[in-house]
Amino acid sequence: MGDRKFWRNGLVWLLIGVIVLTVYMTFSNSRGQRTEDADIGTIIAAAEAGEIESIRAQVGSNEIIAKYKPSAGGQTVRAITDSPMQEELRDRGISAESVGLKIEPASSWGSWLGALSFILPTLFLVGIFLFMMRQAQGSNNQALSFGKSRARLFSGNKPTVRFDDVAGVQEAKEELTEVVEFLKFPEKFASLGARIPRGVLLVGPPGTGKTLLSRAVAGEAGVPFFSISGSEFVEMFVGVGASRVRDLFEQAKRNAPCIVFVDEIDAVGRQRGAGLGGSHDEREQTLNQILVEMDGFDTNTNVIVIAATNRPDVLDPALLRPGRFDRQVVLDRPDIRGREAILAVHTKGKPIDQNVSLHTLAKVTAGFSGADLENTVNEGAILAARRNHKTITKTDLEDAIDRVIAGPERKSRLITEREKYVTAYHEAGHAVVARMLPNVDPLHKITIVARGMMGGYTRVLPTEDRHLMTKSQFEDSLVFALGGRVAEELVFEEISTGAENDIQQVTNIARRMVTEYGMSDVLGPVALGHKEELVFLGREISEQRNYSDEVALQIDQEIKKLIDTAYERARAILTQYKAQLIAMSDLLVEKETIDGADVEALFDHPRPEPRVVPIPGRENKVIRPQEEDKLHGLPDLSGGLAPA
Repeated sequence: MGDRKFWRNGLVWLLIGVIVLTVYMTFSNSRGQRTEDADIGTIIAAAEAGEIESIRAQVGSNEIIAKYKPSAGGQTVRAITDSPMQEELRDRGISAESVGLKIEPASSWGSWLGALSFILPTLFLVGIFLFMMRQAQGSNNQALSFGKSRARLFSGNKPTVRFDDVAGVQEAKEELTEVVEFLKFPEKFASLGARIPRGVLLVGPPGTGKTLLSRAVAGEAGVPFFSISGSEFVEMFVGVGASRVRDLFEQAKRNAPCIVFVDEIDAVGRQRGAGLGGSHDEREQTLNQILVEMDGFDTNTNVIVIAATNRPDVLDPALLRPGRFDRQVVLDRPDIRGREAILAVHTKGKPIDQNVSLHTLAKVTAGFSGADLENTVNEGAILAARRNHKTITKTDLEDAIDRVIAGPERKSRLITEREKYVTAYHEAGHAVVARMLPNVDPLHKITIVARGMMGGYTRVLPTEDRHLMTKSQFEDSLVFALGGRVAEELVFEEISTGAENDIQQVTNIARRMVTEYGMSDVLGPVALGHKEELVFLGREISEQRNYSDEVALQIDQEIKKLIDTAYERARAILTQYKAQLIAMSDLLVEKETIDGADVEALFDHPRPEPRVVPIPGRENKVIRPQEEDKLHGLPDLSGGLAPA
């Protein structure tokens, strides 16, 4: 299509004509022998002496071409006379026959050639001028088109994504199924007096499938789908955002029923009144226009707006009220069944080894979003190809999980023998403490192979998806995090910078236990500190102290008390099981990576069970996490990875 437009351009053909004419004139002038200028008297004298082979002239032309005989040099000369050649000879009293003059008829080609040599360059210059004018006009049109919507229209007759392609968000799909029915059968709801919802807000962390789900709604409904990002509304020119909003909804009304999807709506939908300059005033104008279009005077349109954001807390309240976004659909990180369904979608069509259990992978990937799971499967396929495997094996997928969590392996990293042993004792300290703490999940993998910014890591395998954390679990997590630091001090009688991240994690957990969760025996259930947040920045910048200096001292004391208690508990465990600590560190130096089964082999007694308080009235029906998995037909993974 682009080539056709190029050849239809008249300026191109004009340029080609000028080039052809120039080439022709160049070759026509250089064709044959070289022509030299001479005097007419010299030519006539040479003709009378018999040295001229031929003389040519055109009727009415003052130019003659004479060619000497080979004996006289054979050159070709040209002369310009004051009058036509015949009159020139007659004035000199010489007959045309005596000099061999040959009169040729006048040629129109030469005159046309001369005319074209003037006309074509002139047309070329005129064409360039017109082309520049046209480009300037196009620039003006482009400048005036800033107010046009940049939304991309996807036709509804060729759906690319359906609800079957979206997994792990069953409740959200059920909510949006009603939106599909609104678009397909509006009369069904209108007959009962139901109002079609104006908008649906998809809320959730990044990577949970908000954009994919909106595409699936359009695919299921079979209606046009307008897609635009919130940042595409606002430009450098004032009024462009509001103009684009108007143009977008005008297009949507012409294609109704349809869906308008606005991704990252927090870019233009942030709370009004928080701006500090003109750019924020422009954003507020854009938001005002969105509010009017979604629920203004003209409400008889069959257009549903679906928006996505991971910052619903910064959106303007007027945008969230019923009549604009009637529904808020929360897409949280998937649970184990959701993760298994998502893995089934992304592994479909891929050569997965028969020993791979998707349920086991779902257990290991607790906390992963849909995007993380898709990336895990893709990284597993890349690793399998790199290792020349015919199928994607369990090892490939396990390494892919580690790669997504911690980054790629850095086996080429050069470390000294002492640093290797320090790292081994640090990770062994975490592992031994985790093995002896009842409220820490079972160990899954311990490695001293550097990944990303970490020199090594210890991973535990959650036995269940948790939505609540108890005080005992927090206290045991503090001990687990301090195990590496205590092991270094206990063995080497020296501490290093390897526990930097552990100390930050411990301090954050202890502070939140005291100030947010009310888990301090001294301060009690009181929320201390109000976090200040600038809405237009969308981030927390400070914490406002709503307590006295005396309470601040008590907070610091309670935080230190929690950390000191955890430190002493870790020291007591590692002192008691120092033999296992040494044996595990030696095994790590030898193998670099061990799993939960290797750790269990170092102990001669079972792992302590967590304290389970029975529910009042159901004392005989206490169900532990492993037993609950069995009730649902799920395998027990407390001993490490195993195929289901």
